[in-house]
Amino acid sequence: MKLTNKAMLITYPDSLGKNMQDLRTVLDKYLDGVVGGLHLLPFFPSTGDRGFAPTDYTQVDPAFGTWQDVENLARDHYLMVDFMINHISKQSSYFQDFVAHHNDSPYKDMFIRINQFFPDGRPTAEDIDKIYKRKDKAPFQTVHFADGTSEEVWNTFGEEQIDLDVTTPVTQRFIRDTIASLASHGTSLVRLDAFAYAVKKLGTSDFFVEPEIWDLLTRVKANADASGVTLLPEIHEHYTIPLKISQHGYYIYDFALPMILLYSLYAGKSERLAHWLRLSPMHQFTTLDTHDGIGVVDAKDLLSDDELDYTTKELYKVGANVKKVYSSAAYHNLDVYQINSTYYGALGDDDASYLLARAIQCFAPGIPQVYYVGLLAGKNDIKLLENTKEGRNINRHYYSLGEIDETVQRPVVQKLFALLRFRNQSAAFDLDGSIDVTTPDAQTIVIRRSAADGSVTAELLADLATKQFTVTENGSVVTL
Repeated sequence: MKLTNKAMLITYPDSLGKNMQDLRTVLDKYLDGVVGGLHLLPFFPSTGDRGFAPTDYTQVDPAFGTWQDVENLARDHYLMVDFMINHISKQSSYFQDFVAHHNDSPYKDMFIRINQFFPDGRPTAEDIDKIYKRKDKAPFQTVHFADGTSEEVWNTFGEEQIDLDVTTPVTQRFIRDTIASLASHGTSLVRLDAFAYAVKKLGTSDFFVEPEIWDLLTRVKANADASGVTLLPEIHEHYTIPLKISQHGYYIYDFALPMILLYSLYAGKSERLAHWLRLSPMHQFTTLDTHDGIGVVDAKDLLSDDELDYTTKELYKVGANVKKVYSSAAYHNLDVYQINSTYYGALGDDDASYLLARAIQCFAPGIPQVYYVGLLAGKNDIKLLENTKEGRNINRHYYSLGEIDETVQRPVVQKLFALLRFRNQSAAFDLDGSIDVTTPDAQTIVIRRSAADGSVTAELLADLATKQFTVTENGSVVTL
């Protein structure tokens, strides 16, 4: 099924029930009309990072189901699947062949070998300091080969995730073949995970390296076009980078909205939110929550440093069971610029604040993505967090089918479902249509969306201080 302008659910294959067959039951029983798209988080065999260290893109982990299950989901929902363009599992057949046969391996050029990347006598401390890192050390890992030798390879993320050299023919064939394989099973969007890290160049930060990053994106788009799929590059950084990608004609993520919206709801002020909504492109996917934390750096300069600091402190004060330590190295947090919490928890488990946040997301430019915990207005899972000592697991609750049966009856969930159904069926949210954002006073925002032909207009009138809002379509109040 091709991409359509309907809300997208983000979920792991085993988070709404135990597997993809259970997920299909949940979609059919409760979510008809609520979501039209599905971002199915990694379902491949993997050795770490909850699926983001894949060993083989041609296989489905049998614990989750089969390719037939994936195709069944894709039949009635436009499907987005992750491709980790920056890395692959060290247990993959490609890397294991490299370990076994070293310089005789046909896959030796898939990986970034430090002794070949840097000239003799380097990397220096200055080289390493310049790298945009996710660790407090050089992003390298020592490999011990079967021939008794050893050398270092590039390793940006977890120890199981070995970086790929995207400039070599063998890796480019791997990228082409993987995208074609995903498309053959019903994928309509490919999410390029960790895209900005994929190009490494001597003397740079090795993050969003221009112009080489554009060369990579052009090559991958040619693969995607040949397979009939759309690309979504995933980048958590300063808002100007995704906006630049948007200007090149690609869909992007709005990762700035979550923090800007928290600030607006905590402070009861409309100015910053209105400014961002006016800047945002239509061809994007909006988020409030994902499988990772709430990004702080994405909103830098859209909020001042003082406003970002205020929002962070308020999150820890207002948020339900949110603590600084959960976003630290003590809980294996990989990114100090993300805060671990459900969005419902970040708003103090307050129904009124949460529904207003989702209403604003629905009226924002683009297509709303709703993470499965957020779709069920989920609270922070402290038990799972403490059992695993993994900070991001605070927002990765496993729902049983019985628990879902009870949760969907909550008024806040029912109202959210009604809001999403309205967003999906109203022509006012036409991506080729218009948006008008006004702020009658410091705490009020009015967002008006209109179809391209002007036939339908929807309006959100919201008071960010009192958390009261009204939705109308062509002047008539919409009941949620």
